Amino acid sequence: MAENKSLVAYQADQGEVKLSPDIVKRYLVNGDADKVTDQEVMMFIKLCQYQGLNPFLREAYLIKYGNQPATMVTGKDTFTKRAAKSEKCAGYEAGIIVQKKDGNIEQRKGSLVLPGETLVGGWASVYRKDWKVPMEVTVSLQEYQRYNSKGELMRNWKEMPATMIRKVALVQALREAIPEEFGGLYSPEEMPIDDSKLDEAAVEVPFEVQEPAKETVIKTNNNDRISAKQARRMFALAKGHNDIVRQVLDRFNYVKSTDVLKSDYDNICHIIELAVRAREEETKKEEETKKTEEKAEEVQLEEQFEAADDVPLPWEEVDEQ
Repeated sequence: MAENKSLVAYQADQGEVKLSPDIVKRYLVNGDADKVTDQEVMMFIKLCQYQGLNPFLREAYLIKYGNQPATMVTGKDTFTKRAAKSEKCAGYEAGIIVQKKDGNIEQRKGSLVLPGETLVGGWASVYRKDWKVPMEVTVSLQEYQRYNSKGELMRNWKEMPATMIRKVALVQALREAIPEEFGGLYSPEEMPIDDSKLDEAAVEVPFEVQEPAKETVIKTNNNDRISAKQARRMFALAKGHNDIVRQVLDRFNYVKSTDVLKSDYDNICHIIELAVRAREEETKKEEETKKTEEKAEEVQLEEQFEAADDVPLPWEEVDEQ
């Protein structure tokens, strides 16, 4: 076996994971492994490393067919398993949106569609322990149904559309509510792939992956790093929330913004944007809640004043004697 000169080692929930471009191409590509590019392989490795995913246990897939861009998605239960372990997640609710026989729209939990009803979408609410209100998401069935090259619905969208659209809503809500843990992750249900064809069996590599010798470790040079202008853009995207940039850089193990590699840049910017959007949404909801509470207090005071109009003041009391 050829020596793994660009081996990447990191910790996942089940222990240490070791990946190299050679290992990915030989064992972890679904579809046309000979068509996948080096850049797509490195992006997959970086995604797995950053999110602590174990592709050997099918927590992540690299899918490539023909000359189309590669697709990277998580495993079937990756989102829900992470939500269960998240210190920030306080729970979630998810379900479907249907149009009933009488034409009324109903948002219900679960994925039960009764005879005569029309499935139109999915919804989800994710609760954070440090938020007063949940992140709520609704998605349209028509927008996410996937078709094959023959124009036919893909198997799972044809056989269990309610389950699929509920999952789409849930993963979107988790990603927006907790971008620090779900940023950059997409489920198979969201992407234009037939997830019924994804193998869920664990991958066994028939050899022990060896650590590379120190002298063979590939070092990056300044040409691999982003420019100062690109670094400033990350802070511009943060809109003054510089702590978000710091948190994301820490997750990628970068000390300075100018240390960021070009291969990580787009993913980092995307996660920053998601985190900022989530914070702004939370701030907006907090302000709306505050206004609602203040309005309620005003109404209560007005009611108290109105009730007090019927109570005579001490000097207005008539002495009956």
